[in-house]
Amino acid sequence: MIAAPIALQQLVISSLNMVDVFMISSLSNESIAGVGGANKLYFIFNLFLFGMSSGSAILTAQYWGARDYQNIKKVYGITLTFGIAVSMIFSCLAVFAPEWIMDFFTDDNQVIYEGARYLRLVGFAYVFNAISFATVFTLRSTKEVKIPLFVSIVAIGLNTFLNWILIFGQFGFPAMGVTGAAIATLISRFLEALILIVICNQRKLAPSGKLNEIFSFSFELVKKYLVIAGPAVANEVLWATGVTMYAVVYGKMGTEVMSAMTIFQTIEQMVFVLVLGVANSAAIILGNTLGKGKLDQAFAEAKQFIRLAIMVSAFLAAIIVLLAEITVSLFPLTETVHMYVVRCLYVLAVAIVPRTLNTLTVVGILRSGGDTFFTAAADGVGVWLVGVPLAFLSGVYLQWEIWFVLAAISMEEVVKAALTLWRTYSKKWLRNLAAETKTS
Repeated sequence: MIAAPIALQQLVISSLNMVDVFMISSLSNESIAGVGGANKLYFIFNLFLFGMSSGSAILTAQYWGARDYQNIKKVYGITLTFGIAVSMIFSCLAVFAPEWIMDFFTDDNQVIYEGARYLRLVGFAYVFNAISFATVFTLRSTKEVKIPLFVSIVAIGLNTFLNWILIFGQFGFPAMGVTGAAIATLISRFLEALILIVICNQRKLAPSGKLNEIFSFSFELVKKYLVIAGPAVANEVLWATGVTMYAVVYGKMGTEVMSAMTIFQTIEQMVFVLVLGVANSAAIILGNTLGKGKLDQAFAEAKQFIRLAIMVSAFLAAIIVLLAEITVSLFPLTETVHMYVVRCLYVLAVAIVPRTLNTLTVVGILRSGGDTFFTAAADGVGVWLVGVPLAFLSGVYLQWEIWFVLAAISMEEVVKAALTLWRTYSKKWLRNLAAETKTS
């Protein structure tokens, strides 16, 4: 009941990204690579939001289990405050320094030009992303999972329709290419945030109330939030900057590789919707159980989720192998780019079991008990001591083919899985944060 709507929402969100990439792929390799490079900034911003909202979700789920509704509103207000502040920083980078951002990922002037056109407009959407993130995570943590799904469906429908009009020039509008895609994204993000806020206030849900209810949080609660959310944000930033280094390697391997990885990562997001649904439902269920003080029950539930994750990853691996060629054929790609994407998908099929276990243990199990410092350390070790060195060694120095580079990078998942599973079975993450962080 919890995982399915979350997985469907992730599917809708990933479909939104795929629609953008699919429509832009009919323009040129430079357009695909430009939007892919531009979205790396959003990717980093997105992980800042994910870290902050994960910290909020940890506390909210446990407060919900303890029936402490007053503090849920305050935690929501803290998340909004930090989220909007961070969005302003990223918006300034996107709007005022887009060429500098793109130059970090590629040396191709045409790719930089296309990406900068996209960033200048889409940067204005970041503040709406921050509002939506905080609201959706609060709703999920209080088991309101259908509303985010409904709003996401509306957003993707609008975005797809506007893409068709603005990218290709319909109903008398000029064909604007990547600029049209950026405008469509901006409008849909704004309406997504607006609809969420209106529904929450109409139905008197957890992320609603008067401004003095939401933003009257104490300094003590902010400190407690930062103890939980701070390492979660650091975790996401460590991982995001590492993944950004992978993008730098792909950029140095050429425009065709960069285009291929844009397509690959879009399909990859679609594949992982079920994994994210399971991981997020684990965080909610375990957080509620821990908030009630039932630590032994939470550990038993965590072991059940691990068994479920293994079954899900085996199923997804089979699906990837069976449908790789068919899926990639949907995109109008050159023969070389097509081959790159297919072979990278085969690598993903092999690496998906440790990746799924990492997503579950980091996002779902360990964070539900506030064990965010360990997850940050594990991600840092995996990415920076294993993944990034292997990426530069294989992709830049040895100049391997892209699918071998991706296989080398995937070794980070094996290392992280060993660390996070050990931590899970140590039981050191089992904590009742609602009791520890109770505040007026």
